[in-house]
Amino acid sequence: MLNASHICATNFTYSHYRLTRCLDDVAALGVHWFELWGVAPHLHIDTVQEADLQSLKRELAARELKLACFTPEQCVYPVNIAAENPQQRAYSMNYFHRSLEICESLESPLLFMTPGWGYEDDEPDEARRRAVDALSTLAHSAEKRGVTLVLEVLQPRESNLASTVRELAGLVNEVSSPALDAALDIVGMAVGGDSVTDYLTAFGPKLRHCHFIDGTPAGHLAPGDGSLPLKSYLGALRDGGYNGLLSLEIAGGRYWQEPLAPMRQGIQFLREALA
Repeated sequence: MLNASHICATNFTYSHYRLTRCLDDVAALGVHWFELWGVAPHLHIDTVQEADLQSLKRELAARELKLACFTPEQCVYPVNIAAENPQQRAYSMNYFHRSLEICESLESPLLFMTPGWGYEDDEPDEARRRAVDALSTLAHSAEKRGVTLVLEVLQPRESNLASTVRELAGLVNEVSSPALDAALDIVGMAVGGDSVTDYLTAFGPKLRHCHFIDGTPAGHLAPGDGSLPLKSYLGALRDGGYNGLLSLEIAGGRYWQEPLAPMRQGIQFLREALA
């Protein structure tokens, strides 16, 4: 049953601090699950070495933290698995193959994915085909490594390939791999006009991960800083049998200087709501 042990902290607000500061704060707040955002200066996909990964594993173990998910930065140039340009698409595929290697080294069970995007003045069919081909290839590699990809929607301003639960389910179902499941992003869900029940109905046990944040409806705000009915969402997740983690993907410049406060706020909100 969904409870406070399902809370997962992240480093999304700590990019102006060393990663060890984030890990210290998470441990001090009594959370044992951690989702790692793969971005400089904490972990840059193109430059990180195996020695760095093994050092990070030791840092996590020393604080009794378990890595729940690895989320490489992928919403900025040049990463786009659906890109028309073959060099950009090849770079993106290499980027995610390297991310799978990192998951294996860090023993992360999940690799977080987004669908990429196509040009707004084109019909999306060809870009969608490229996304399906890329996800199929990556899922095959992930299965061999014992890793599961979890795919989320993006907002319409971010992608024209999957911004609703129906479109997301279409991608997951077309790839049809045991190594490709779905993630629920609360803000993406709200902007897309969908509900928690829609996600549970579409994916059932293949709904593996949840980015639990507030918004207006957009934004990646700490719970309580937006206007979304978060307690209602939690009730629907619990009633629907969701058993994954609730990851606090709090992000944005407003939190960079004092990242501990929003993380503490989010953890406290979830502990009280799930009591």
